Amino acid sequence: MSKFFSAPNLTLHEVLAKFHSGPQSGVFTDGCCQPNPGPGGWGVVWVKNGSLLTRRHGCEQDTTNNRMELSALIEAYKLLPADAEETIYSDSNLCVSTVNEWAAQWESRGWKRKTGAIANLELVKELYALAKTHPQVTLKWIRAHDGSLWNEYADSLANAWARDKL
Repeated sequence: MSKFFSAPNLTLHEVLAKFHSGPQSGVFTDGCCQPNPGPGGWGVVWVKNGSLLTRRHGCEQDTTNNRMELSALIEAYKLLPADAEETIYSDSNLCVSTVNEWAAQWESRGWKRKTGAIANLELVKELYALAKTHPQVTLKWIRAHDGSLWNEYADSLANAWARDKL
């Protein structure tokens, strides 16, 4: 386990043994960075009725937590066909609000905010464009670290860069 982590960085096997609650279908995403900024990772898991369909994860050596959360959501939308009827879950309220509430206004203003620059604009634009191509996909916030199996699984994927074993 990385010296940066104060909480357990569970392997996928440990997550599956420990957690059982929460939604059992959907696409679950997470991003992390330790320290922030610094090295970080993202994870995505797609499940249907408790069965794993696919998972992806990646990392960057110099990033931020928000960049990794946005990257995870981008990968989630890329997994899904355009006609998918699915729910994507993210524990980043900032990212969920960005897509569901703010991005349409920013786009209509030429990608400007009233109060200044939009952080991570290139990722925000890519994510919002993907979300618009998936009109039947719902993006929902899920509480982090509350024992929801597949959210914890996505967290484990996001943190895989900091341990020797997936």
